[in-house]
Amino acid sequence: MKIVFMGTPEFAVPCLARLLEDGHIVSLVVTQADKPKGRGHRLMPPPVKAFALEHGLPVFQPQSMKTPETLERLREAAPELIVVVAYGKILPPAVLELPPHGCINVHASLLPRYRGAAPIQWAVLNGETEAGVTTMQMDAGLDTGDMLLSASCPVPEDMTAGQLHDRLSVLGAQVLSDTLDALKANTLTAKKQNDDESCYAPMLDKSLSPLDWSRPAAQLHNQVRGLNPWPSACCRCQGRLLKVHVSRVGESTTAEPGIVIKLDPFTVSCGGNTSLELLEVQGEGARRMPGADFLRGHPLAAGTRLEDAAGQTENRP
Repeated sequence: MKIVFMGTPEFAVPCLARLLEDGHIVSLVVTQADKPKGRGHRLMPPPVKAFALEHGLPVFQPQSMKTPETLERLREAAPELIVVVAYGKILPPAVLELPPHGCINVHASLLPRYRGAAPIQWAVLNGETEAGVTTMQMDAGLDTGDMLLSASCPVPEDMTAGQLHDRLSVLGAQVLSDTLDALKANTLTAKKQNDDESCYAPMLDKSLSPLDWSRPAAQLHNQVRGLNPWPSACCRCQGRLLKVHVSRVGESTTAEPGIVIKLDPFTVSCGGNTSLELLEVQGEGARRMPGADFLRGHPLAAGTRLEDAAGQTENRP
């Protein structure tokens, strides 16, 4: 099948690779613009562009999907189908209606739950024990199109959003392959989404990072997992920012929330008589390290109260 592929981040690369492995003709790869990265702000191509160039595929990086020039370039590619995987831009009706088979999107959730930009992270933040990938026939709405195929995987209690991302990117490639096989065999059945069962997964930002020790440890553990690798959960220790990358729910305690109750492992009391072990942390300007190692370089006495999520000055008993 002749396909135009639209995608940008690392999540989309396995899907593009699978299209080539399955023998489809990718006549054009559409991706977002190169962006400056690192201390030198050097322009770097998005992962999909890098993969496409390595495999000799033509790349198109339009500023807008609504211009006549963009539509003409897509027409020249003559796709039978457009496949969209985390492209990052809304497609206008003229693009959605261009290919004979329309546009199929690979979305990293079990629709209709977690529509939106950050479904993987919100699934972990909310403590879901199952996640998955859904292919859908795109319409003008935000992830509201008819569902085609889906597949799920368990989410262990220690899995981070980054780890789930990697798992679902591979699963997504398989679901896409199965979807296109069914489309070719004319056995694909679309199913409308139930809007009453939907929920939205908005883009993440750093306002989600601060840990509120008055909340139960299980919720804070999900926060740590869901914000790993970005933007990372954080608190303040000795007045300085401390990122928490890996955690574990600890033993029950009667201490007030926010008290360091154990030094190895680095353990802080939380709401509901619970505690959270800070297994891997990162101080300002430092590398990631085990929580116990951090405390060896930044000695704290058991009983120290850590700063809360509101950013108040740390209190010491």
